[in-house]
Amino acid sequence: MRTLLQQQHADRQQQSDVIGDVPAADGTVRPEPMASTATGLRVSGDDNLQSMLVGTVMRKIKSRTWKKQRYFKLQDDGTTIWYKSKKAGNAHSTFSVSDVEAVREGHQSEVLLSIADEFPADRCFTLVFRGRRGNLDLVAESAEEAQSWIKGMRKLMENLENMGEREKLDQWICDWFKKADKNHDGRMNFKEVQDLLKMMNVDMNEHHAHRLFTMADKSQSGTLEDDEFVLFYKMLTQREDVLRVFQEYSADGQKLSEGDLEDFLREEQLEGDDVQQHVQQVIDRYEPSDTAKLLNAMTFDGFLMYLGSAEGSIFNPQRRRVFQDMNQPLCHYFISSSHNTYLMEDQLRGQSSVEGYIRALSRGCRCVEVDCWDGTSGEPIVYHGHTFTSKILFKDVVTAVGNYAFKVSEYPVILSIENHCSVEQQRVMAQHLNNILGDKLLRRTLDGKVPVGLPSPQDLRGKILVKAKKIGGLEGTFSGMGEDPLTGEVSDEDEAAEIDEDNLHRESVRRRVKRSKQRLSKELSDYVIYCKSVHFSSFKHSRIHSKFYEVASFTESKARKHLKETGVDFVHHNSRHLTRVYPTGFRTDSSNFNPQEMWNAGCQIVALNFQTAGEAMDLNDGLFSQNSGCGFVLKPGFMREAERRFDPEAPQNRAGYRPIVLTVQVISGQQLPKVNIKEDSIVDPLVRVEIHGVPVDQNKQETRYIDNNGFNPVWYDTLRFTIHSPELALVRFVVEDYDKTSKNDFVGQFTLPLSCMQQGYRHIHLLSRDGTSIPPSSLFVHIRISELD
Repeated sequence: MRTLLQQQHADRQQQSDVIGDVPAADGTVRPEPMASTATGLRVSGDDNLQSMLVGTVMRKIKSRTWKKQRYFKLQDDGTTIWYKSKKAGNAHSTFSVSDVEAVREGHQSEVLLSIADEFPADRCFTLVFRGRRGNLDLVAESAEEAQSWIKGMRKLMENLENMGEREKLDQWICDWFKKADKNHDGRMNFKEVQDLLKMMNVDMNEHHAHRLFTMADKSQSGTLEDDEFVLFYKMLTQREDVLRVFQEYSADGQKLSEGDLEDFLREEQLEGDDVQQHVQQVIDRYEPSDTAKLLNAMTFDGFLMYLGSAEGSIFNPQRRRVFQDMNQPLCHYFISSSHNTYLMEDQLRGQSSVEGYIRALSRGCRCVEVDCWDGTSGEPIVYHGHTFTSKILFKDVVTAVGNYAFKVSEYPVILSIENHCSVEQQRVMAQHLNNILGDKLLRRTLDGKVPVGLPSPQDLRGKILVKAKKIGGLEGTFSGMGEDPLTGEVSDEDEAAEIDEDNLHRESVRRRVKRSKQRLSKELSDYVIYCKSVHFSSFKHSRIHSKFYEVASFTESKARKHLKETGVDFVHHNSRHLTRVYPTGFRTDSSNFNPQEMWNAGCQIVALNFQTAGEAMDLNDGLFSQNSGCGFVLKPGFMREAERRFDPEAPQNRAGYRPIVLTVQVISGQQLPKVNIKEDSIVDPLVRVEIHGVPVDQNKQETRYIDNNGFNPVWYDTLRFTIHSPELALVRFVVEDYDKTSKNDFVGQFTLPLSCMQQGYRHIHLLSRDGTSIPPSSLFVHIRISELD
C-alpha cells in the first residue's frame, strides 16, 4: 500500500481533481464537509427527531421480572442512539440506527406480551436488530413518547435507506472520526490518527503516515479537523486500481467523454443494444460535477461512484425483482424452507420462541415447521418433543405467522405441522388456524373442484397452506366419502420416526420403530389440501400410486442415499411432487447440511436451521436473493419436464448441455473489517472463490494472501473454473484472514447464483457471518463468462 500511495503523490499533483473535492469561488480546492452536517439538516425539521435529541427515560424490559429504567438519546450525528443506566454511574451503551432492521409497535415480542397486563400496548415497542442480535424491548412513559420514538426511528431508518453512495461513505468516515477522537474535542492529533489507522486495518510506517497527516493539515494546527480529516481519508483511499481502468478508457486521462464511456460499457461491461442511452443515464445518475454533466462527460469521481453502486455490483439488478414465471405448479420451484423454526439455539436445550418464525418469514422463508404436542389447560404447545427446549403456545405461533407471512413476499406460506397431539387438542389447533388466520388460511381447493395438479405460487398469493397428515385423499372431500366423520386413523409418519429409523441404519439406537396408528381430527385433516404428508416407499411405487398433492419427507442421509443410487429417478419424482429434506437427528447443535446436494436432485423444500450462520445459510441466502427474495426460485427447465432425464452425477448426458468457463480476476479489497480483537492485529487477507453445483462442478481456488493490509489490499490474481451445469451453480466469494499456525479467520462473504452475475469490472459488497451488510467493505473484480471451446 505504501508504495502505491508514495508513487501516487510523486506522480500526480492533481489529487484534488481526482478525488472529487469541491472548487471554491476563489478557485482553491477544499474538501467536502463531513456527513454530519447533512444529517443534521435532515434532523432539524422533525419534531419527533428533536424530541429524541433531547432524550427520554424509558423502561428496558428483559423479562417479567427484569424492568430497568434507562435514559435514551439520539446523538447529534443523527445515526447513533446512546443510552445509560440511572444507577450505574457512567456506564453507557450505543447502537447505530443502521443496525436496526425494524420497529414493532405494541406487544409484538414474547417479552412485551408477558407484561401486557402491566403496560398498555400503546406505550410499548420493540427494536429488532439485524443478524442474530437480541431485540430491545422498551416501554415509554406515555403513548405520545412511544409514538415519538417509533416515528422518529422509522424516519432515521428511511434517511439511511435513501442516502446516496457518497453520503454513506461520508457517514462512514464520520463514524471513524468519532471513534478515533478519544478526547472528543472535534480534532485529531497524530497519535489519534495512528491509533485510527490500526483500527481501520492499515499498517503504515510512521514517516509516511506523518507525511499524509501534514499534507491534510491545511491549517497547520498540528491536528485534523472535520474537513481536513476527510482530505486525509481520501488521500488514504486513493483507488489506483480504478484509476488504471479509468485512464485506459479516457482519451485525455482527465475525464470519460460519451464515446469513452460507451466503449467501456460495451467492451468491458458487455452491455448490449441501448448502450448509448445508458451512457447518458450513468452520467446523470452518478456524476457529481455539474460542469462535467454539461459536457456530457464523467470524472474519475463519478466513475468510482458508478462502480460502487448497485448497478456496478456483481449482482444483476434486473434479477433482484420478480423476473421468473410464477404460474407453474408449486413442485417446479425451489422453496426457501426452515427446520424447527421455533428454535433460536440448539435442538436439546435451546429456547423456543415465536421470534424464530418472525425472523424466518422476514428473510423470505416460505415453509416453516411447527412441532405440536398436547399442552396443559387444553392448549397445544410447540417445542422439540422429548427434549429440554422451552415451550410456546401453538396459538401464539399461528398469530406470528398470520402477522408476518406476507410482509416481504406475497407468495404462499406452507405450515409444515408435525402433529403429536390428541384428537381433542387437534380440534383446538384447527379452531386457532381458522379463527386467527381467517381468509389467509387455504380451507379448500382454489376453484372448489377436484384438482388435477398443483396450483402455482401466483394462484396461491396471500394464502397459508397446511402440510400435515390427512385422513384419506383429497378426492374423498368432494365425494363425501372418507373415514369416520369425526376422526380417522393414519400411519404415524413424522420426523421423530424418520430420525429413529435413520439411527437404526447407523446402529446407534437398537430399538425397533413401530409404525403406530394415530387418530386424526377431521377438522384439522380437512385443512390439508395440496400438501398431504405421506410415507415414501420407492420411486417406482410413487410413479404408479402417488397423488400430485402427496409430500414425502427425507432425512438428509436418506435423500443422499437416493441421490447416489437413483439420482435420475429422484429428479424425475421431483418434477411431479413436492419433497422435503431436513437435517438428521444427530445435528443436536442445529448445524446444517449442504443444501446444494438436494437442489441438484430438484428437491424443493430443503429445510435448514435458519438460526445457524455458516456456509449452508450463505448458499440458501444466495439462491433466494434473486427473484425479489420472494422465497420461490424456478427450477431449470431440464428439472421440470418429466420426459427429460437429468442425472446430477453426469450433467454432460442431458440434451442442451453447454458448459461454460468462468474467469474471475480478483483485483483488490476495500476497508475489510478487523476480525482479531487484539489492538495491533492487522488482517492478512486472501480471497477464496467457491463453485457450488453438481458434483463435477464443486470447486474452490484461492488468491495468495496479502501481508498486513485489510484496508486496500491488491491482488490481480486470476482464477478459472469450468462449469458443466451453470443453471444450478452458485458462486461464493469468501475473504479470510490468513494464519499459518491455525485455522484462518472468516472476514466476509458474498454468494450469488451464476445466472445473476454481471460481467466486467464489478464490486462485491461483502456480508458478515450473519448475512448482514458490512459497508463499505468490498472486493473489486473482473468477471468473464465464455463457452467452453
